[in-house]
Amino acid sequence: MPAPDDDWEILVTPPGGHDALPAADSWWWGVQGSRVLVGPGGAVPEGPSPSAIGLDSDRELSPVFLGRSAGRECWAVEIGRDVGVPDGFELGDLRALHPLLGERRWALAGRAVQLVDWMATHRFCGRCATPTEPSPGERARRCPACGLLAFPRLAPAVITLVERGDEALLAQGRNFGVPMYSCLAGFVEPGETLEEAVAREVREEVGVELADIAYQGSQPWPFPHSLMVGFRARWAGGDIAIDESEIADAAWFPVDALPMIPPGVSIARRLIDAWVAEHRP
Repeated sequence: MPAPDDDWEILVTPPGGHDALPAADSWWWGVQGSRVLVGPGGAVPEGPSPSAIGLDSDRELSPVFLGRSAGRECWAVEIGRDVGVPDGFELGDLRALHPLLGERRWALAGRAVQLVDWMATHRFCGRCATPTEPSPGERARRCPACGLLAFPRLAPAVITLVERGDEALLAQGRNFGVPMYSCLAGFVEPGETLEEAVAREVREEVGVELADIAYQGSQPWPFPHSLMVGFRARWAGGDIAIDESEIADAAWFPVDALPMIPPGVSIARRLIDAWVAEHRP
């Protein structure tokens, strides 16, 4: 298995092309919905094919090439509900696997989940319903009848820590399920810049205006297929007025009295931690 901190290389096609067979020592990421097959210490099965690692099924499994880790090929394969998992392995929820896998391998597991889902939902052309096929040299499915190309869906979303002096504006979403507060977030609309999306989402959700919107970083977020783009911004005016359809509560919190905040897996926590580090002695 790759070491927890191994880097990995994203590749679109295996070294031998789309029709190449997996290498004999390939690592396999088994995916079932948002669950991933892992063993002790976050190990993944290795072998030349799904059947070689005990993932035989009555239905066809279409492996998806992910790239290379420590110089070895990495593949993803869908695990059907009717398929038993190999001895010593279990299906773990992707969100819960972050501490076990580490940042880079967790991102690779998320890539596996997203690409398996994309393959499953793009087997047929969305325009004419013809079965699709791989498009040589790129990560796409091509319709041989009408030529429509379908690329993996990626939905950019902005997430913003709004500050006012030594206070941060945090909100509790209606779908959180726990009394947790986080940064404000939302999807980018067609025709918007990222900065415009930040200002609009904050205005819509809590009613305040912003200044000095500044990019901080990004994070792949495979729930189900987002790219989170992190920002910080300064409060420029307005009182909190929440959108009750999305927000349960929002408030200004001083650095020494923060509520429950997101776990370390999320970019929201990184934005908050960076702000806290600047304001605490």
